[in-house]
Amino acid sequence: MSALGHPQPSPVFGSNLSTFDVERVRADFPILSKRIYDRPLVFLDSAASAQKPRAVIDAVRHCYEEEYANIHRGVYYLSARATAAYEEARAKVQRFLNARDPREIVFVRGATEAINLVALSYGGRFLKEGDEVVLSTLEHHSNIVPWQLLRDRIGIVIRVVPIDDAGELRLDAYEKLLGPRTKLVAVTHISNALGTITPVAEITRLAHKHGAKVLIDGCQAVPHQAVDVRAIDCDFYTFSGHKLYGPSGIGVLYGKAEILEAMPPYQGGGDMIRSVSFEKTEYADVPQRFEAGTPHIAGAIGLGAAIDYVTGLDQDRIAAHEQALLAYATDRLSGIPGLRILGTAPEKASIVSFTMEGAHPHDIGTILDRSGIAVRAGHHCTQPLMDRFGVAGTVRASFGLYNTLEEVDALAEGIQRVKEIFG
Repeated sequence: MSALGHPQPSPVFGSNLSTFDVERVRADFPILSKRIYDRPLVFLDSAASAQKPRAVIDAVRHCYEEEYANIHRGVYYLSARATAAYEEARAKVQRFLNARDPREIVFVRGATEAINLVALSYGGRFLKEGDEVVLSTLEHHSNIVPWQLLRDRIGIVIRVVPIDDAGELRLDAYEKLLGPRTKLVAVTHISNALGTITPVAEITRLAHKHGAKVLIDGCQAVPHQAVDVRAIDCDFYTFSGHKLYGPSGIGVLYGKAEILEAMPPYQGGGDMIRSVSFEKTEYADVPQRFEAGTPHIAGAIGLGAAIDYVTGLDQDRIAAHEQALLAYATDRLSGIPGLRILGTAPEKASIVSFTMEGAHPHDIGTILDRSGIAVRAGHHCTQPLMDRFGVAGTVRASFGLYNTLEEVDALAEGIQRVKEIFG
């Protein structure tokens, strides 16, 4: 029996967990020892923002306590140390994504800013009225609204790839949308609302056949699996640090060097210039051209520490652990009468999104919270996707490398209490 009184999972669930010491991992995350309403914290909202290991917290603290100064322009010791740490973080991201060169890594505030950067800089220069940008029904608002703003500004046309009832992107329909007017495809790697994993390499290959560039939103992918941008061959890839167990306010835009070099600056100011006069400004090379102003220095260093932490645990073992959690959670929740899981694609990450007859998602989330269980309730910034399934929102339980089978049991027990309350 489990600590919560349920039968232990069958070997199919337990086998992938046996090589991953989750209790040792949990000890690295100070917040997981916290109690909520005198209950142990069960944190199931990593898809929104993951918790931070001690290594990341210490790296940020060390930056501010021991080696903080503004970067790139200082000739003194602290500035040199901070600059070296900041640029080493860039190199860590390069290796993490298997990019060719650190120059292909631009630090931004998060994926939202990265997509806006591409829309305004690349889109503003290379797209024109009537050109088509292809999105999918799975997209987060951050990968919809910037393209709508560009549409309203210059008259591009947005085309949308449908999904099937399981939440899978319809590759046949996608291929039919591509044509001579397709200039850019912007799709998610993993759906934040359903967990669906999209075939990004094939999506990219088909787009390139038509001469279109490809942007991949990788926010939900990098915490769950290894990503190789050269194998995918995408033109842009982006993710946010706070979902990868790193600090908030820092993110990454990967872009192929030759494309970034052809793009104009996104913002103007310090550190993105080579020289300035009132008559003319010469811009810095990439990536500094896109990093105007004082950056989030400690955030980049913290992101580097998060990458060290995740890669040190072995991403394949993390993926196996999370897939076992997903299988167990799907099995347990599927047995609850009146509960409907949205997103049943064969290839999906550790996200379970569901509705329950007679209970609003916000009520479910509130009741679970009183048991110390943190889940997300609402439309998850994917209103077009919710419309596709005919719901206003869902409850989303998202699992990270620190979650356990016992926490899945706690979630199932909490949902049973919700069911008792609402009949």
